[in-house]
Formats: sequence, C-alpha cells, structure tokens
Amino acid sequence: MPKEPGYRWKLGLFATITLVLLVIAIFVIGRQKNLFGSVFNISTVFRSVSGLKVGNNVRFGGIDVGTIDDIELMTDTTVRVDMVIQSSVKKFIHRNSVASISSDGLMGDKVIVIAPGQDTTGAQRAPVNGNEILESRAPIETDQIMVSLKTSADNAAIITTQLAELTSRINSGKGALGKLLKDTTLSSNISSTMKNLKKSSEGLNENMEAAKHNFLLRGYFKKKEKEKKKKEEEEQKKEEESSGKTPKDQKKQ
Repeated sequence: MPKEPGYRWKLGLFATITLVLLVIAIFVIGRQKNLFGSVFNISTVFRSVSGLKVGNNVRFGGIDVGTIDDIELMTDTTVRVDMVIQSSVKKFIHRNSVASISSDGLMGDKVIVIAPGQDTTGAQRAPVNGNEILESRAPIETDQIMVSLKTSADNAAIITTQLAELTSRINSGKGALGKLLKDTTLSSNISSTMKNLKKSSEGLNENMEAAKHNFLLRGYFKKKEKEKKKKEEEEQKKEEESSGKTPKDQKKQ
C-alpha cells in the first residue's frame, strides 16, 4: 500500500505528457492541413500526376499556401486534383494562373506550384473564386529524363571508344597522322620541301625585280603601272561621286 501514492503520481504525469503531445500533434497536423484557418478550394486537371499524393504542399511564389485535399481519376487520361488554399492568398491567385507539378528539392516529395498566367489584362486577371479549375501545365516525366540521360551516356561512351581507338592508331603509327608523328624521315622530307619552296619563292621575287629593270621589259612593266594607277583613279572618282562630294569640295576641306 505505501507504493500506491507514488504509482498514481507517475501515472498522472504520464497521462499529462501524453495529452500535451497529442494536443501538439493535432495542432501541427491541423496547421499543415489548414484545418484551423479560413480556406477555399480550387482544382486543376492533369494527364498524369507523376507521384503526387494527398497531403502534399501547394506553393505560390515559393511559399507553402495550401495542401492537396483529393486526387481523383476522372477518365483514362484525366486526373483531377483538389487543393485547399489559405484565404489570405486568394487575392494573389488569378483565374489565368497555371498549376504545374514540381519536386521539393532534387529527390523530395512532389508539390503543386501555382504561377501567374500570361494574360495580364481583362477578366482573367480577377482573383479566383471558390471551386474554380485552374489551367495546368504537363509535368516532365522522370522516365523521359532518364531516357534522355541514357541516350547522352551511350553517345558519350561511343565517342570515348572512338577516341581511344584513334589514339591507339596514332600511337602505333597507323594512318597518315600516325606516320607523320612517328616517321622522322617523312617529317624531315616535309621540312626540306617547305624550305625549298621558300627558297624558290625568294628566287622568283628576285627574278621579277630583275625583269623590271631589264630595258626590253621596262616598257611592259611601265604600261602595267599606268593601267593600275588609272584604275585606282577611276575607283576613287566613283567613290567621290557616290558620296556626293566633288574634287573642289575635297580641296576646301
């Protein structure tokens, strides 16, 4: 019997702590579900909800403004999503707003994001009323992203293999580039050929200068110089005419 008062005290403390935790849990869950505030309902329709679940958040401007209340399959290609939104943001959500499915981080839960629409005038800019259906934007499927990444990875693997084969052929001296890099004789021949071409070009320039001073060809080169000078004067005259300036005007300037 002496132990009975202590037992009752522990039992009362345990019951009190349990009751407090229960109240806190109800408050937190109710706040997340918008059970204690003024709310309104809106809906949207998707072809696929991409892992969306009841209870996930609804965001507007990067802020959680509501939760998903219900997800219902209407037809084989139509899924209706009902949302509960805080009344305090009702004035910011317009009838032309667009709903889309996004992720809470890279690997987080799915959320619905409400964004302003394109039409900035007219009745579409009016705030939504209760139980309206917003326009939706099709989500990017994870499967499509994975297929695209797989295709890119396969292409990268093919390119890497080809580069490895090309490098191996070059290192083993196969192909024109490999022979050029490995065969020192071929490189020396190319270098000698380039030197000979340079010497030939210099000799040709010397021959042309000598021909210009030859009395037999002097008249020919003078004629060519006169024709060149005349052509330059004609081109200059055409430029002056096209610009609307006369030689007198140019002298004045």
